[in-house]
Amino acid sequence: MHQVPLYINGEFSQSSSDTWIDVVNPANQEVLAKVPCATEAEVQAAITSAQETFKTWKEVPISERARVMMRYAALLKEHHDEIATIICHELGKTFEDAKGDVWRGIEVVEQAANAPSMMMGETVGNVARNIDTYSYMQPLGVCAGITPFNFPAMIPLWMFPLAIVCGNTFILKPSEQDPLTPMRLVELFEEAGAPKGVLQVVHGTKPQVDQILEAPEVRAISFVGSCGVGQYIYSKGTQNLKRVQACVGAKNHMVIMPDSKKEQLINNLVGSSVGAAGQRCMGISVAVFVGNSKEWVADLKEAFTKVRPGVWNDSEAAYGPQTTGAAKARILSLIDSAKQQGATCLLDGSDFTVEGYENGNWVGPTLFTDVTPEMDLYKEEIFGPVLACMFVDTLEEAIELINNSPYGNGTSLFTSSGAAARKFQHHIEVGQVGINVPIPVPLPFFSFTGWKGSFYGDQHTYGKQGVRFYTETKTITSRWFEDDAVSGPNMSINLK
Repeated sequence: MHQVPLYINGEFSQSSSDTWIDVVNPANQEVLAKVPCATEAEVQAAITSAQETFKTWKEVPISERARVMMRYAALLKEHHDEIATIICHELGKTFEDAKGDVWRGIEVVEQAANAPSMMMGETVGNVARNIDTYSYMQPLGVCAGITPFNFPAMIPLWMFPLAIVCGNTFILKPSEQDPLTPMRLVELFEEAGAPKGVLQVVHGTKPQVDQILEAPEVRAISFVGSCGVGQYIYSKGTQNLKRVQACVGAKNHMVIMPDSKKEQLINNLVGSSVGAAGQRCMGISVAVFVGNSKEWVADLKEAFTKVRPGVWNDSEAAYGPQTTGAAKARILSLIDSAKQQGATCLLDGSDFTVEGYENGNWVGPTLFTDVTPEMDLYKEEIFGPVLACMFVDTLEEAIELINNSPYGNGTSLFTSSGAAARKFQHHIEVGQVGINVPIPVPLPFFSFTGWKGSFYGDQHTYGKQGVRFYTETKTITSRWFEDDAVSGPNMSINLK
C-alpha cells in the first residue's frame, strides 16, 4: 500500500505517525493510498525549516524567483493530463472536469511569474524640500495554506506559488481526502528548481492545523473550505495575531429574466448546477425565475433528465461521484428534508447507481420547485447536484432575495437587457457577479472576491489582493544633506 510522504526541508520522507487515513477512490471504494497525520515533531520540523529558509529566500532577486514560476508553469503544462488523471482516481472527477481543475491552477502560476510588476512600489519626489518618499513591498515570512478536497490542483496553486514568488516560504496542509494530486504538484515544483525549504507539506486533520495556527513563526494563513471550519481558522488564527484569508461557504443564485436566450440559459444552468457533482463553491444551487420565465422549468427538467454521472473515463458522463459516503448521506438528507418541508421534487437522483460501480457515492441530478427561504434545502450549502427553483415577479424581488442571503460568493443574471444587467450588478450584495456567465470565477489577474458570510479576512485570494496579503509595505522618507563642497546661493557643486 502506497504511503503518502511528507515534504520537509526539501526531502520526501515517511512519517513516523501511528495515525493513517485511507485515500479512497469514490467511484468504487478502492483504497489507493494511506496518508499520515503528521506528528507534532514533524510539523515543527516543517515550520523550523520554513523559518530558516526564509532568511535566504527573501534575498533572492525577484526576477530569479519569477523564473522558477516560469519553469514551473511549463512543467505543469507538460504534465497536465497526468495530473488530471490523478485527480480522476482520487476524487472521481470526469477527465474534462479534472483538466479544468489543473488549467485554472496553471493560470495562477503564470500570473505569479508577473510578480516583478505586481510588487512595484510607489515614489513621490520632493514631498518636502529635498525630501523624497517611496514605498516597496517586502515578504512576510512563513505562510501556510489549508486546502479543501474539491479542487486538489487549483486551490493549492492559488496559494503557494504566489506566496513563494513574493519571497515568503510556505507550509501546505492539503486535504487528507485527496493528497496525491498536491504531492505531484510538489514534485514538479522541486523539478522546476525551487530551493530546498521554500515549500513544506504536512498532512493531517485538526491537531496538525491547530499546531500551525498556534505557531508564532507562521505569519499568515490561507484557507478554502466549509463555513464552520473557516470560522474556526479565522478566529483562532487572528487570536494568534496572524493574517487570515478564509474563503468559505456559498449559496449562489442564478436569476433568469424572461428576455434571456432560453437554450443558452438552460445549457448554462444545467452545467453550473450539477457540474463537478455540485462540489464547487461557485456552483449554482438556486435558480430564480422572474415573471414568465418560470414557464421554462419544463424545459429545464427535460435537460436534467439527459444528464447522468459516471466514471472518469466515460466520455458521456456529465460528472462523477461525491467525494465520500458521508457527503452523499448529507445530500440525501437535504433532499429528504425538502420533500418533508413541502418542496416539489421534479426529478430525484437519490437512488442513482452506475452499472459496475454500485458501491460508488453516486447522486443523480435532482430538481426541486416550490422552494422557500425557510427550507433547509435553501438555507444549507448542498454541495451536490441539486437545484432549487424559486419564482418571483420582478428583478427587484430577485435582488432582495439574494441580498437577504447570509452568503455573497457568486451570482449570475441571464438577460438581454443592459438596463437590467446594470441594475443587478450595481445593487447586488455579492462579490462575484456574472452577466450571462454562469460561474464568474475571475481570472488570476483579478482576485477571488467573496463577500459577507462567504469570506473572512481583508485581502482576497490571488490577483493584486493576494500579493498584498503575502507582503508588507515599507515606506521610506529620505533626505540627503549636501557636503562642504556645496556652496553659494545656487547650490553649485565643486567637482574638483
